[in-house]
Amino acid sequence: MIHYNDASIQERYSTTYEKVWKEAEKALQSLVAKNGKGKDFLGWLTLPDASAENMDPLIQTAKEIHQSGDLLVCIGIGGSYLGAKAVIHALYGDDHCIRFIGHHLSPTEWEPLLEELRTRDFYLNVISKSGTTTEPGIAFRILREFAEVKYGNSVSRRIIVTTDAHKGALRTLAEERSYRRFIIPDDVGGRFSLLTPVGLLPVLSAGADIDHIIQGALTGFKHALLSERDNIAMRYAVNRMLCYREGKGIELLSSFEPRLHYLSEWWKQLFGESEGKDGKGIFPASVDLTTDLHSMGQWIQDGVRSVFETFLVIENYHRDIEIPYNEHDLDGLNYLAGKALSYVNLKAFEGTRTAHEDGGVPTSTFHLDYLDEEHIVKLCVIFQVAVAISGYMLGVNPFDQPGVEAYKKNMFKLLGKPGQ
Repeated sequence: MIHYNDASIQERYSTTYEKVWKEAEKALQSLVAKNGKGKDFLGWLTLPDASAENMDPLIQTAKEIHQSGDLLVCIGIGGSYLGAKAVIHALYGDDHCIRFIGHHLSPTEWEPLLEELRTRDFYLNVISKSGTTTEPGIAFRILREFAEVKYGNSVSRRIIVTTDAHKGALRTLAEERSYRRFIIPDDVGGRFSLLTPVGLLPVLSAGADIDHIIQGALTGFKHALLSERDNIAMRYAVNRMLCYREGKGIELLSSFEPRLHYLSEWWKQLFGESEGKDGKGIFPASVDLTTDLHSMGQWIQDGVRSVFETFLVIENYHRDIEIPYNEHDLDGLNYLAGKALSYVNLKAFEGTRTAHEDGGVPTSTFHLDYLDEEHIVKLCVIFQVAVAISGYMLGVNPFDQPGVEAYKKNMFKLLGKPGQ
């Protein structure tokens, strides 16, 4: 289960809550009816499609990779990698067989990867609708050549392409070279593609359970698309708008679990790219607690009151650590002896939440019973539906990203790309 505690925000904005709730109801109705802005990009509402033609081959390919013990190198940028990385890091931390590249242009990150690939067998999964995006395009060119030298005539078995169904340079190359191919649906944008082959192939290759993923998605959509008072996605969207309209233009996603760091990174793209248009939108930021309480904590507590905070808390852990008793107690911590580390972490959250609320920061909290496939996927579904609702409430199209092209035009001109 995922529980959402927003009592303090509902109390804070009690005089305007009902009005904004009605706006959210209209936005949800538009989303479900598929008659709002960006209506051609709502395929994510029915994912994952267990009956899809390529689902069985995808599961078998992921099983092959996972059981081989080889590395899977995923090449992609933005929505082509963030969702998968978020789920994999949440489930397995850094101890997994998946590597991500193609989301930056830094040479310092390349040498360790290439050195590892010299001594390990690997698969490549390049993810791009067009195949011409600069960062992943460069990465695929480098690694394709590397793989061709290492594997020779058998290289085609090692390269997997996730791309458009009908067009694009990557699709053409995959057909020419007989690479295995999986499809990015035409009606699903990158930041909503976690439950397509874009996210599923890496996540399943890391060892995740497809049945638990499907269950998380089904339960998530079942509740998030109903106009009811216990709809967490609607409540979250309403709370965000209430804070925004009071002048709080920054949202902090604050987690007390380090394994949720990349979920926060995925969340930042989801909300930033969906809402930040036409001079509107809440700025999505994140902090890792308790770590950042010793760096950003001062600003959050006493800085400009332009921020509201959403906490992520894990309630139960399958494994825990008990704090030991020490005879000398020089550090003065014997009062914690016998207590579980997770218990102390929970009290740190409760103390932080109270302090920040006392400091004028509106807060709400997502409580996840466990950190597993079902809970993580359900949370992602809630966030996706919430951003669609809040985008419509802002009056923007939550499913396009026209501003992303601006830097590319300047970069291409500076690099001397033909035709620029």
